[in-house]
Amino acid sequence: MTKTEESTTTVTTAGRWALGGDLSVSRTGFGAMRLPMRDFGIPGVDPRQAVAVLRRAVELGVDHIDTAAFYFHQDVTANALIREALHPYRDDLVIATKVGPGRRRPDGEWLSPAGPEELKAAVHDNLRELGLDRLDLVYLRLQPPNDGALAERFGALAELQQEGLIRHLGISNATVEQLAEAQRIAPVASVQNRFSVGSRTDSAVLDACTEQSIAFVPYYPLVGKGGDQAVSDTAQLEAIAARYGASTAQVKLAWLLALSPSVLIIPGTSSPAHLEENMAAGALTLAPADLAALTAPHTV
Repeated sequence: MTKTEESTTTVTTAGRWALGGDLSVSRTGFGAMRLPMRDFGIPGVDPRQAVAVLRRAVELGVDHIDTAAFYFHQDVTANALIREALHPYRDDLVIATKVGPGRRRPDGEWLSPAGPEELKAAVHDNLRELGLDRLDLVYLRLQPPNDGALAERFGALAELQQEGLIRHLGISNATVEQLAEAQRIAPVASVQNRFSVGSRTDSAVLDACTEQSIAFVPYYPLVGKGGDQAVSDTAQLEAIAARYGASTAQVKLAWLLALSPSVLIIPGTSSPAHLEENMAAGALTLAPADLAALTAPHTV
């Protein structure tokens, strides 16, 4: 078996999920945010390296890529990098994007929450930038804690779904109540909320997704409580990782995958080495005692 074949097997070890009941994806995907930027306002790596990372991710078996038109630094955008690296796209590649509050180019300043017409325009922007006729999955990105009613905005996306421009709808930064509100308008295929070993305030949302067979996609999966880079009990995390000959990042990702079959991970990176490491996390099975130790309240 070649190295690429071995890595591809690793990516698919965690199993698959049918987004919306009909789009089969590996539970280990890739987030594109860190390709054009290390973080909002901070430039990313050479775009040539970003393109290489994307191509390698697909070689490794990734068939679910998460992006957004507001992932950019100055004139470098995640959508343009994806198109350069992967277009024409494989038939089995699922590309998900998010619309909501946008960012002004090139300075990156966040704009006011988008209304229905602005959301529709953002969908068309994503279609154009990615070179697609239809988007596989579009999330309505909310701004907690006071984002208000979502019916008009989610309804605008549902209209585009009816027109054939969107296959499935999702919601991001949602509460259980907002998920229920969206479900009354149109089926929700996926929820994307912040969630990690060290940040679990949305456990009720994860439970709701599991009960309703909705995908739950954690963003910032490797950070800890309050944005720290590790959980408070770092020594415990490192000890668990050492027992498996794994990195702490791989342990965090394996923990997420073990929480529920609904969980899909999309760790993002612009580093080839970190890409290989993240993709291998799907093959790591943590013992029940280690899962319980990481889940215990004292570790967050």
